Amino acid sequence: MSYLPDNPLIVQGDRSLVLHTVRTLVDATGLPKRDEAGRPLTEEHPRYSEARDALAAFAELEKSPDYLHTYRITPVSIWNAAALGLTGDDIRATLESLACVPVPQNVLADVNSWMERYGLLRIERTPAGFELVSEDQDALEEVLGHEAIRKLVQLEDERLIVSETNRGTIKQALIKIGFPVDDRGGYVEGDPFELALRSTTRAGKPFALRPYQVGAADGFYRGGSVLGGNGVVVLPCGAGKTVVGLGVMERVGAKTLILTTNTVAVRQWRDEVLDKLQVGEDDVGEYTGENKSVCPITISTYQMLTWRRTRTDEFEHLGLFSRENWGLVIYDEVHLLPAPIFRVTAGLQARRRLGLTATLVREDGKEDEVFCLIGPKRYDVPWKVLEGQGFIAAAICTEVRVPLSRALKSTYSSADARRKFRVASENPEKVRVVERLIERHKDGRILVIGQYIDQLRELARHLDVPLITGKTPNVDRQRLYDAFRTGEERILIVSKVGNFAIDLPDANVAIQISGTFGSRQEEAQRLGRILRPKSDGSAAAFYAVVTLGSRDQEFAQKRQLFLTEQGYSYQIIDASELGKKKTGARA
Repeated sequence: MSYLPDNPLIVQGDRSLVLHTVRTLVDATGLPKRDEAGRPLTEEHPRYSEARDALAAFAELEKSPDYLHTYRITPVSIWNAAALGLTGDDIRATLESLACVPVPQNVLADVNSWMERYGLLRIERTPAGFELVSEDQDALEEVLGHEAIRKLVQLEDERLIVSETNRGTIKQALIKIGFPVDDRGGYVEGDPFELALRSTTRAGKPFALRPYQVGAADGFYRGGSVLGGNGVVVLPCGAGKTVVGLGVMERVGAKTLILTTNTVAVRQWRDEVLDKLQVGEDDVGEYTGENKSVCPITISTYQMLTWRRTRTDEFEHLGLFSRENWGLVIYDEVHLLPAPIFRVTAGLQARRRLGLTATLVREDGKEDEVFCLIGPKRYDVPWKVLEGQGFIAAAICTEVRVPLSRALKSTYSSADARRKFRVASENPEKVRVVERLIERHKDGRILVIGQYIDQLRELARHLDVPLITGKTPNVDRQRLYDAFRTGEERILIVSKVGNFAIDLPDANVAIQISGTFGSRQEEAQRLGRILRPKSDGSAAAFYAVVTLGSRDQEFAQKRQLFLTEQGYSYQIIDASELGKKKTGARA
């Protein structure tokens, strides 16, 4: 293999990948070209976009400074790649075609070893029950060397029998020791409930799944075989993940339990179900604090099912999982799945399970739990691909850096690390920046999103615009969202409730003034609020307002990782530059 020195990638022995985003321009003699100040001239590396898209299929982005992006290959990233059909040879070819120096052999060996382990162990249904099987006797002996595994199987006539109650638990235990299980044990069909998608919505508009939505639903269902029926579909916010869920419901044709993030999302799911499936009002139930109706299609929230009176009491509503013969369970925003839902899902392996998300990134590192209990990645489309096809809006991302208020400099310098982050996040100088951004987009439909309620209240008072927080009654939230949709309200300030499942198609500007430390998933969700295609074809504008040289800026760089991987770049400007040049969503 001959490596081209101008290639953009360096593969390191610790399985980290360093990707050059730019290259230095050279003259005819091979010397760097320089500007008037003597600095080397650079350009985006011509293979950067190609490399970014290829690496995203099997590696995780860890850091994304301006010129060097760092990825890492992990077992779960390889197993998800394997689930989508990639092979060790495919990954080797990709690395070698992009690398500027030889790829360490130990990295290729690790990739092949992890690839070989995907599907090496299977759960199959036999007359004796569920059985852990493999053509590799050494692998079976290796896992049986672990006491935790031996406790979960019964040896009968040289067969390893797994009880139905241990089907999920043993998959959790095996993935912890590096053995992902291909579960082909099949499913109970659930109570039948025939469903069909409408050809027109209730408002009379033509309706059909988009090609990628058909691909996602088919990729999950696999014709009803044991090769599908569990797993995760990854699509950008605004790309219609809910509609994919409806397509899967039509294919399964059984009672369905849908779990989502909050009551507003419950109502939006219900509206979509009634709008696009041939069902009646009485077929769709809402199981929330306000209404506990169980129907053939029942929609609830994670918070509802994990509610308990005290920390030591039982979860009173988890019984919803078992009280009906569900044929399908849909986990909306699966990257937010709370621990109690993981535990009950371990006992639901006989039900078809669909996870929907814009990102598989979990801030708690439990991607392996999603992999083994919900299932592997079944379908994934890069955000920029759908943007290029016009299915989501183009977006211009800008980081606006604001100096720390003089009055707070001594407070900041004497604070501990956590307090430093909050002081910098609540920097009052950000208020003026928000005002300038609103002025920049005079006719824009603007969402201002933040983490700290006191900061948001003060901003709402100062701007005289509505504020929505977790304590805002659902009826008031819905009223304000409706007012925003109709144009009666042009600006809304929202707390973390604005991260998830808000359907505001006309929003075209988002201003983030504070965030949850380095949460990559939050950054993706917030950008997603403005990615619905605009009627005039204009781009959306996403602003992250951060305090210069502070913990706020450090964490902002971490939050941007996922979007960088998806092909978005952040232009960085100083707050003093606002007003000089208008970019982003058209006013």
